Amino acid sequence: MDLAFLQPLYERPGPWASVYVDTSRHTEDTPHERHLTARAMAGQLAEQGADEATCRAVQSAIEDLRHSSEPHGRALFAHGGEVVLDPPLARAPQGGDWAQWAPLPRVTPLLELMGEDPVCVVAYIDRKGADFELRSALGREDAGGVTGRQWPIHRTSSVDWSERHFQLRVENTWEHNAAEIADALAVCQEETRADLLILVGDDREVRSVHERLPKRLHDLVVEAAHGTGSRLLDDDVDKARAEHVRRRAAAELERFLAARTPDEEGRAAAVEGVPALVEAAREHRIDELLIRPDGPDAHREVWIGEDPDQLAVRRTDLKVLGEQHSWPARADDALIRSAVATDAPALSVTAAPAPAQEAPVGGLGALLRWK
Repeated sequence: MDLAFLQPLYERPGPWASVYVDTSRHTEDTPHERHLTARAMAGQLAEQGADEATCRAVQSAIEDLRHSSEPHGRALFAHGGEVVLDPPLARAPQGGDWAQWAPLPRVTPLLELMGEDPVCVVAYIDRKGADFELRSALGREDAGGVTGRQWPIHRTSSVDWSERHFQLRVENTWEHNAAEIADALAVCQEETRADLLILVGDDREVRSVHERLPKRLHDLVVEAAHGTGSRLLDDDVDKARAEHVRRRAAAELERFLAARTPDEEGRAAAVEGVPALVEAAREHRIDELLIRPDGPDAHREVWIGEDPDQLAVRRTDLKVLGEQHSWPARADDALIRSAVATDAPALSVTAAPAPAQEAPVGGLGALLRWK
């Protein structure tokens, strides 16, 4: 997950209000329920010590969601009477609505609630052309299409020489259209940066397009088991997206497991555990942060200063570094702040299959820029 969009949250000191709202339920009572949620979240923040202006800003922002049809939810991060960032979520927050007032914004849940949301181009293919649809967890939208040659496209059953000549022209039309669809689909993928290309249609047309796609895209292609109009097509898309997330998490964990093995000089290209990560963050060595949010180290307390690289396992360590002001914070959120400052991505590896589920130890690890 590219963390650059979180930059506004670290341009001013805390404390911060972090609120996660579930918008997945839509009934006739939704506006009233959102009103109650707005009051409840503002009340929770006030009980935790949030200032009145920030509580009002959060309440107003949730009130504005009364008529929203967002499919999953929204996160809100507020400070000084202003909602600074309010990204939509790709999944509903577990456990429903909740709010927190803390020195750092509570951003780690975003890794699972919006981080790995593969974007798909679904190509509905037939002999005449294709229509493209862009899909993500937030919905679907038209992504254009292509129309090939319209004639001739149907075979005949005759064995007459002239008819065999006609059949050859049909074959040429199919091949021409498949090539045009493949070219247009490659352009669509490049423009949308889609993670997956899901091909829908008859086996022959789908296979012809697949074969003509550039080799660089072959690993992104999934041929749907069900065709246009099937009620099971959405399941095919969801399964393909989930499998992409699993493969991505497994691949990064495999890199991590290989990198944490020390070389002949005893140096490793990956670290795990809070002390080693804090040291790497202070030295700007984190290349990618790997987090298992349910790991015990994720909520371990560390100490932070005003700047992202001012963090330590113990408060006294910050004083040694010359930082006079310090606050306790969760290790995962403190490390994400450091990752944002040094343009390092972060990834939740919860989806990775066993036996990698125990890595990184404690739930926090990082691939390093240098040993």
